[in-house]
Amino acid sequence: MASQRCFANRFDDYAGSLAAAPDKEAAVPLVTATIERILGELPPLGGGGAGGPRGCQGGLYGGVAGVAYMLYHVAQCPLFAPSREAYLRAARRLVDACLLYQEASGEADADTRAAFLLGGAGVYAVAALVYRALGLPDFARPLGKFRELSEVCAPLSFLECGSDELFVGRAGYLCAALVLKQRLGMEVLTPAQIKSICLAILESGKQYAVKKRKPFPLMYSYYGTEYLGAAHGLSSILQMLLSYFEYLQPADQELVWQSVDFLMDQEQNSNWPPELGETIERENELVHWCHGAPGSFPIDAMHGQMFFYVW
Repeated sequence: MASQRCFANRFDDYAGSLAAAPDKEAAVPLVTATIERILGELPPLGGGGAGGPRGCQGGLYGGVAGVAYMLYHVAQCPLFAPSREAYLRAARRLVDACLLYQEASGEADADTRAAFLLGGAGVYAVAALVYRALGLPDFARPLGKFRELSEVCAPLSFLECGSDELFVGRAGYLCAALVLKQRLGMEVLTPAQIKSICLAILESGKQYAVKKRKPFPLMYSYYGTEYLGAAHGLSSILQMLLSYFEYLQPADQELVWQSVDFLMDQEQNSNWPPELGETIERENELVHWCHGAPGSFPIDAMHGQMFFYVW
């Protein structure tokens, strides 16, 4: 059966030369038109639209909170300064609706409360960013809600499907905290909270590796699959541990290094297989961030930088 996880590239290889300095301003009309089209296709706020399940479920990845995140990022670019306030106001309308949904959904979305890309943590993080960009003191409220979620993902197996990956697990929560730190210029979580989450990730990986008799120290699974890629697998989990490397004990730092080395050794034909033990039999198909080489580039770069720094 033919793979349905990719699409054929219909275009010829580019034969020209790369421009020395791309004209960024030339892209502004295209970006602006794309944003207007996206905003025009959103369901109406309130009722059964963005204020209800159809618009607000799915967090940043599948809901309108992701559109708010996009508007926030565009508003930070000097090229879009004339539209900055309008984009931020539009982002606020969307995150306000998503916050109402989060408060109303309660236990219905208990499994995704601490999720960065698919749930509550991402919504609270984006709300804090948007409110802060608008100069609103209310940014402290969603920030506090985000901080409280550290208790949700602290237990070792808080999710039956797998508690450590990027979309719904601990790696995603740490990633959101890292984004907030970079954008707000402040550490959102306390050192104790960061250490607790990192220790849970490490212990979870150690236990799974021992249970499955892996020849390397840290491994994880998501819905029973031992993913390697950035979306649900080892790559993004290790990247987050490297991002908080100073909070790890020396012995645990060594386990992370060993696991990174193992991950780098899984390269096949300049790509990485989506899951452990899988062989890339056909021409590279899964070359996207989720399950291919692009998701492994960041950890490869971090590995190189930190190696030479330590050396």
